[in-house]
Amino acid sequence: MTGHRPDWIHPAFRLIEGEEVFGWADLAALPMPAGGVVQADRPSRVLAALAAAETAGQGLLLARGGAESGGWQSGSGFSVTLESSGTTGTPKRLRHDFARLRGRLRGVAEEGARWLLTYDPGAFAGLQVMLTAAAAGALLVAVPNRGAGTIAALAQAARRHAVTHVSGTPSFWRAFLMALGGPETALDLPLAAVTLGGEAADQPLLDRLAERFPHARLRHIYASTEAGALFAVADGRAGFPAAWLDAAPDGLELRIADGVLEVRSPRAAPGAVDADGWLSTGDLVERRGDRVLFAGRLDGLVNVGGVKVSPEVVERRLLAVDGVADAAVVAVTSPITGHLLTATIVPVPGADDPALRVALRAATADLPPAARPRAVTFADHIPLSAAGKKSRKGAQ
Repeated sequence: MTGHRPDWIHPAFRLIEGEEVFGWADLAALPMPAGGVVQADRPSRVLAALAAAETAGQGLLLARGGAESGGWQSGSGFSVTLESSGTTGTPKRLRHDFARLRGRLRGVAEEGARWLLTYDPGAFAGLQVMLTAAAAGALLVAVPNRGAGTIAALAQAARRHAVTHVSGTPSFWRAFLMALGGPETALDLPLAAVTLGGEAADQPLLDRLAERFPHARLRHIYASTEAGALFAVADGRAGFPAAWLDAAPDGLELRIADGVLEVRSPRAAPGAVDADGWLSTGDLVERRGDRVLFAGRLDGLVNVGGVKVSPEVVERRLLAVDGVADAAVVAVTSPITGHLLTATIVPVPGADDPALRVALRAATADLPPAARPRAVTFADHIPLSAAGKKSRKGAQ
């Protein structure tokens, strides 16, 4: 594929993908995807395919599980179809207008910005990072062939290229902090911006990041494949201001219906909204004082002996315990109760295991019995999906 550089790629933009370096001329030389379907496993491939599809005026499918269309039709004109992560179930496909995808991108970043790509290149969040770096003429650093050891490789790449901007899921950030080592090592990572997205940000992690990188702007973003980019919270607190239910930023409308957050946004995928333009996000929320806090996913609730419980809510309790670096709460089948919860804990280095177990029990003692993990296992890490999330599949 060769042709005119699109206006959303700045001439100064550079991509480092492992040991390869790409500018616009290198991206333009990559082949056009057959049938408008591209395997979205490398940022170079995704960016080249976007430019080619725009030039050709055809639809593009960013296939995260491989370059298979599965009955997908490109439609007329340039559009981008994204696949959701399928964290709690079957992945969904949503078609987006490219201009809508770029709706909240500010277009200009700080001079000399160096972004680290921690998300799957085919994910909505990954695409937002890539498009932000491309439009700003920044340097984008990516690690190809993601798999076991990816977090350690990302930490090494961050140091090697002195990245200044990192966006990742809360699960990624917990693992990334461990991979970086002790607080003194933050001195060789000149972060100017720390961003969280893809999962609800908990207060203990926000506090740790603010302490670890005191000179970085800290914010957490709420977005999804269906809803697009919605809002960013930059006050260092979990959740979002309750005042936004009356007057939300950036042309949004927010409301709570039966405990679930609903949104109306000019950036939502048209096929995901109802006749009035509202989209049910599937995120459970609770209003507490001047704050709306996230309380897990509606499709993530599990039935434990007739009681509906949220593994994410229990997990957040455990994450707030001193001595816990990371935690994962999942449901396993039980012949007696249908399901029961189990927890995997990653202790901070040097933590006293018996004392930590006592603290973990105390943290959940006031929860209903169904919400208390029946087994607690210690591990050195929590496995993450390609999207940087803890998998919830099979938890229902």
